[in-house]
This record gives sequence, structure tokens and C-alpha cells, in this order.
Amino acid sequence: MKLKNIFILGLLSVLTLVSCDKGFNELNIDPTKTTEAYPEQFMTHALMQTVSANMNRNRGFNNELMQVTVSLGDGEYKVFRYDFRRSWSDYLWSSHFLNMSNYKDMYAKASNELTLNPSYQGISLILQTWTYSILTDTYGDIPYSQSTLGRDSLLFEPKFDAQKDIYADMFAKLDTANNLLKANTGINATVDPVFAGDVAKWRKFGNSLYLRLLLRVAHKAEMKEYAVGKIKEILETNSSNYPVISNNEESAILRWTGEGVFISPFMSTRVQDFRATAIAEYFIDFLRDTNDPRLNIPEYGTSGVNRWGIAPVSGNFVGVPSGYAAGSEDYSKMSYFYSADQNNGVNSIQQEPLTGMIMNFAEVEFIKAEAMLKGYITGDPSVPFYSGAENSIKLWVPTWADDIKEHLAASDVAWDPAASFDKKMEKIHQQKYFALFLVDLQQWFEYRRTGHPILPKGEGLKNNGEMPARMQYPVYVQSSNPTSYREAVARQGSDEINTKMWWQKP
Repeated sequence: MKLKNIFILGLLSVLTLVSCDKGFNELNIDPTKTTEAYPEQFMTHALMQTVSANMNRNRGFNNELMQVTVSLGDGEYKVFRYDFRRSWSDYLWSSHFLNMSNYKDMYAKASNELTLNPSYQGISLILQTWTYSILTDTYGDIPYSQSTLGRDSLLFEPKFDAQKDIYADMFAKLDTANNLLKANTGINATVDPVFAGDVAKWRKFGNSLYLRLLLRVAHKAEMKEYAVGKIKEILETNSSNYPVISNNEESAILRWTGEGVFISPFMSTRVQDFRATAIAEYFIDFLRDTNDPRLNIPEYGTSGVNRWGIAPVSGNFVGVPSGYAAGSEDYSKMSYFYSADQNNGVNSIQQEPLTGMIMNFAEVEFIKAEAMLKGYITGDPSVPFYSGAENSIKLWVPTWADDIKEHLAASDVAWDPAASFDKKMEKIHQQKYFALFLVDLQQWFEYRRTGHPILPKGEGLKNNGEMPARMQYPVYVQSSNPTSYREAVARQGSDEINTKMWWQKP
């Protein structure tokens, strides 16, 4: 009897524990919270990482190719001599595809019934297009329609889409984004390090990006009708439906304030390494010879203190000729960008908030100038040309108040209505080159598209003196995705730096 009672008591205890366990699980679910992720949770970190990767490739790759800087040395693999290792390709590819997953997750969450928000959907499409455009303009054909599907679809060997098809879909994404952002459903300002929650500015950036990409392919026979027609629609016939960046305050810039997590990635470079890179002769000669306010700011009092933090040499600004032959001369005592530890009243782009440049107003103005020059839209190209030149300066020196026409005329770089088409293109892109300072790889992309500005060629250039047309695909892609890699190479051409991608070909 005693044993039976013990058994019954034990059974009741087990049942009680099971019952308590069920209630305990329910009690430990907070009814005021959700386990569903919100779209804004994917935005800030991915944006910072994408901008950081762009900045690092801008400084070490774009600036060397495009004669902004010269990384001194006589050894092999100097980018300024058009000579670089295949391993240069890995960083941008890996970083951008990784962050693409976050942008796509952001769109998926913004499309979820519980967290529906058209503004986040539109912003996600803009960020996807911006990042994909840098990837395809760097490498050519890339994984696009099947990219970033490994986690959810176990697709680890995505096909490479043709660049022509990528551009067509990017245009569709930007059109969709423009429509989604019309509703302006609002976003969390604290997670937006670019526009602080201003959805209208995101819409303007998306349409300005649209113009950048349309202009890049408007010369292609199979794309010309659409691209030219869309440029005209955005800027002329339906401009109210396609607002674009219209002043410096609307420029897309992730500002590195130095507060919290917003510390410039340039600050991770040792100060002695940051200032070891010399300024290229082409870059600094133009600024010096045109008395550019970004190099000489009168109200600061001395030529040694300037907005871009460039150090003088014996009171003068002296650059290194890019592509100089190895062993030809010692250029170690030339101008360079000040490092942060030299600040003491001197600006340094190592800690400059504006280095997180995505797209600025001046670029939009130069796009208009070229579109007018080519007859895509009506108007006098000198008007946006001067506006672009002026606002390129004022973005950095807001207090500058000189007349831009007189300023450029004094240095013989003013607009000449009687000049040839090619010389007018050179005028536009010479100024656009400085407006694109620090803007990822856009100087390189524009040079490959137009051949402007005309850059001097040093005697030490490798690659037969030919500007590289692309980066090779990362080496690991050949082994991780061999079938798609071979298909891409068969369609596009050999995986070498001189193989021209679709929009570069006649």
C-alpha cells in the first residue's frame, strides 16, 4: 500500500511539473515585444561597411590610377604604374556581396505584413542598385539575379548575368524605388547616417543615381533610345515626378562625425602610413595653378592651411609625376595629405566627415552639362557647368563667395562656347574629376567611359601604358564557382585587366 501511494504521488508530481512547464513557457513570452526583425535593423551597419569599403578602394586603387596620389616606391605591383596583384580584386567583391544580403533582408522585412514600410523598400532598392553598379562597373558581368541566395536557397554557384541585363534591371529597380518613396511613409532617423530619416532626399538620391547610370550607357546602340529618353524624362519632360539632388545640402554623404560608431575608416591607418603617400602632380598642379579655394583658403591666412589638408613643400605645393620610372628620382619630399596627429588647426581627410561621399550635387550638375552638350536635353551646358564647378568648391568651402566665371577665367579654364565638342567634354570632366574626389571609383569609371580628363602618361607605366579597364575576378571565384566563371569569361572575354566590359565596347 505504501509503495502504491508513493507511485501515485510521483505520477501527480510529474503531471504537475508538465503542467507548470507549459504555463512557464507562456509566461516568459513578453506580449509587448516581437521576435520579428525590423527593416531598419539591416540599414546602418551595411551602409557603413559599404561606404568604408568604397573609401578604402578609393584611396588605394582609384586615386593611384587616376593621379590623385602616388604610393612611392620602385618595387613591383604599384597601382599608379598600372601594375597590381590579382588579390586586389577580393576585398570589394567580398564586402559588397556580404552587405548586399543585408540590403535584401531589409527589403524582405519592409515587405512583410507585420513590418510593411514602402520607404524602406525603396531605400533598399536604391542601396542595392548603388552597390551592384559599383560591382558591375568594376568587374563587368557579375552574379546578380542569383546572387546572395546561398543562405535561403542553398544556391552557392550563382550564374553571372550579362552587364547589359544588369543595367536594365537596375533601371527597373530605381523606377520602382521612385514610386515607392512617393508615399513617404517615414523611417527611423536614428538608423539613417546619410539623410537622418529624410525620405524625400533618399528619393532625390535614387533619381540622381539613375542619371549617373543612364549617362554611362546612353551611347550603346541597344540602350540609347531608352537611356536618352529617360534622361529627358527625368530632367525635362517629367521632372516633377523625378526630383533630383538640387543643392549641396541634399548631397548623399555618410558623415564621419567621430562620435559613437561613426569614426572614419581612414583612422585605422597608422598616421605615418597615411602621410607616406604623395600627392600626384596632375591633381595638385591644377589646384595650385587655378588658385583653387580648396587648396588655398584666404580666411585661414596661410597657404599651408587648406581644406583638403595638403602639406606644402618649402611653402609651395609640389606633386609627384604619376607613372614615373622606377629608380629615376627621389620623390620622398613632396606634398602629401596631413595625418590626424598633425591637425593643430590643419584639416586632415583622415578624420574628415565628408570623406563618406556617395554622390554630390556637383556631379548631378555635370551630368546635366554633358546631357545638354550631347543634345539629350535642351539648354546651355555652360549653366550647369558653372554651377557644378561652384558647388564642388562650396561643398568644402561654404563661405567662398567669388564669382565662379571670373575665377575660372582668371586661370584660363572657363567655358568656351566656340570650343570643339571634345574640348568642351574635357572642360566638363576636368571639373567633374575634382567633384568626384573621394567618390568610390567614379573617377576611374568616368575616365574609362569618356577618356577625360586627359591624364599625362609617365615613362614607367606598365601594361603598355593602357589604363586598366577592369579588375579581374577574385581568384577564389574560379574554384568556388567554376562553371559560372567560365561562362562569364567566354561571354565577356579573358579575365584580364584590359578586357573591356559591355558599356566600354563600341
